[in-house]
Amino acid sequence: MVKISERTSTQVVTQMTATAKKRRIGILGGTFNPPHLGHLVIADQVATQLGLDQVLFMPDAEPPHVDRKLTIPATDRVAMVRAAIADNPQFNLELTEVNRGGRSYSYDTMRQLTQQHPENQYYFIIGGDMVAYLPKWYRIDDLVKLVQFVGVCRQGYAHESPYPVLWVDVPNIGISSTMIRQRVRNNQSIRYLVPTMVDLYIKEHLLYRD
Repeated sequence: MVKISERTSTQVVTQMTATAKKRRIGILGGTFNPPHLGHLVIADQVATQLGLDQVLFMPDAEPPHVDRKLTIPATDRVAMVRAAIADNPQFNLELTEVNRGGRSYSYDTMRQLTQQHPENQYYFIIGGDMVAYLPKWYRIDDLVKLVQFVGVCRQGYAHESPYPVLWVDVPNIGISSTMIRQRVRNNQSIRYLVPTMVDLYIKEHLLYRD
């Protein structure tokens, strides 16, 4: 179920009306280290509930919050995302940040994408826990003019923000990339936690081992 906070409902409706003729493109950014079924569920549920034309998975070039000892090259993360989404024609890769390299601000990335693709209206998907941090994002007042934020509802987090946010209910899938990396290091199965091709890629390339 899609929810709009009362204080921002007018802004959201106005923005959606103004962009009704544009292609509706979701952006799901992250480290994807590795991508797992939770990522796919979020993308599918948001796309379905908001009627998006496509969801782009956007790996970052340099993970900002991951222990460097556990960081793997962007080429591997991109390859795993490509394998994970291969069977869904509604999903695709967005490599702007990987190609740019270094750490990227969302504002810079979305400014570039909106300039390159004025035919698109972007829906920037973030977890409900991240919504509270939006006031601290770089150039957030300018970023909200470029994208429509979509908050994935999470238990224990308020559905409130001073910025326009569309809230989407998504089944709670208790999977994290950190958990998967730990299970690999402990020689435990990750079957049914990641797509089969991602599992095979991790094994073939001996990823996440000491």
